[in-house]
Amino acid sequence: MNVELRTLRYFLAAAQEENITRAADILHITQPTLSRQIMDLERELGTTLMKRGKNGLTLTDDGIFFRQRAEEIVELADRLEQSFVERNGEVSGIVSIGATESVGSRLLARFITKFSEKYPRIQYHLYNEMADYIKDRMDKGLIDVGLLLEPVDTDKYDYIRLSQKETWGVLMREDHPLAEQEFITLDEITKYPLIFPLRERVRAEILNWLKCEEKDLNILLSYTLLSNAVLLVEEGLGCAFCLDGALAIHSSPHLRFIPIRPEHATRSVLVWKKNHLFSPATSLFIQEINLLRASMEE
Repeated sequence: MNVELRTLRYFLAAAQEENITRAADILHITQPTLSRQIMDLERELGTTLMKRGKNGLTLTDDGIFFRQRAEEIVELADRLEQSFVERNGEVSGIVSIGATESVGSRLLARFITKFSEKYPRIQYHLYNEMADYIKDRMDKGLIDVGLLLEPVDTDKYDYIRLSQKETWGVLMREDHPLAEQEFITLDEITKYPLIFPLRERVRAEILNWLKCEEKDLNILLSYTLLSNAVLLVEEGLGCAFCLDGALAIHSSPHLRFIPIRPEHATRSVLVWKKNHLFSPATSLFIQEINLLRASMEE
């Protein structure tokens, strides 16, 4: 099989527009040419990617899967092309960063701002994602640098450990029976409806603290990013386990974050792939991160 990059772009345009005619106009080719390219692609793959109907195009299950992979390939190709543009002129380009919700986000924001003052032509793509998604995109070369929470895989990534401590607690409404307490013990919170992080590693850690199994708790909702779960806490659905560094916990004056006792804490880390050839813009960004590490260790 030998699918050209141009064909992938044609397919993605048709999938985006859900209409052959509109996609052909955007691509500046004729409708019959685009239709033939997609049919040739389907024949080469041995599957149907799109269903044609009166209301336009609909992706099949194979089409949805192929679209995801095609988007990754096209993005990588665009990044490769941009890297060569960067090497032939003043430093510019894009640094792609994935970030979880944490107090480390504030340091990252200050760092990007200072770096931008030094290299004003460099731009940034910032993805706010769950840690597992960030690592997956880093492994595929779609994200350059990730802001994660410990622990990290030191076999795969270089990293700098940030100094700020992230403390676990419970987010609840101000009218909750426990809202006026200075801290909460784990025994006190288990009797109430709960909202848990979806990430399996974190869930297992919390359950270990609680010394119980999920079936013993009333977990009404699991979240990837806290920002949406906060709205449900505010509506009274339950209390959310989260870190004090998540900016979303400060989104409403009617919510209270109560630390857990005994204390459970972690730290943020900036990570990037080991032994990887980065673009000039990203290489400079990582170089500055290492200078930051050196200054923090002095």
